Amino acid sequence: MGKVIYKLYLWINLVEIRIMAKATVLDVAHYILEHLCSNKRTITTWKLQKLVYYCQAWSLVWDERKLFEERIEAWADGPVCPELYERHKGKWDLRIGDIQGNTNRLNETAKETINVVLDYYGKESGSYLRALTHMERPWEEARGDTPPGYRSDNEIPCELMLEYYGGLVEE
Repeated sequence: MGKVIYKLYLWINLVEIRIMAKATVLDVAHYILEHLCSNKRTITTWKLQKLVYYCQAWSLVWDERKLFEERIEAWADGPVCPELYERHKGKWDLRIGDIQGNTNRLNETAKETINVVLDYYGKESGSYLRALTHMERPWEEARGDTPPGYRSDNEIPCELMLEYYGGLVEE
């Protein structure tokens, strides 16, 4: 019975989360680039995609809401938001201005969450973040039986991210 109530609680929270989200993945990516790419520095597309994923996951846990509505998929190289990928396709390194977004759509709570994620994960390389996501349940479960290295467009559900990362907080 407890598991059923917990799943109902997750479902109710996610209904509320869906209603409240206003920013886009491009807004979050733009904010990340502004904060990590000062002085003509660049970050890899891998790193940006994984940071966007962790921002979404931790917003679900800490703020009980999505940062953005766009789906995140379990690609061979880790979590990827296809809408963001379409904006950087063909590039390896990104700098400020490469992804256009409106950071004014991010409220102070969202910016706080992103900043904490950047403080924790931002110093790591894209390869490290790729390896980390490969060891975590949301990406693994969303991949299902897809063999390593094979293409997948399976969505990583927000419910799974909330449950997994929320469980890390409770430990």
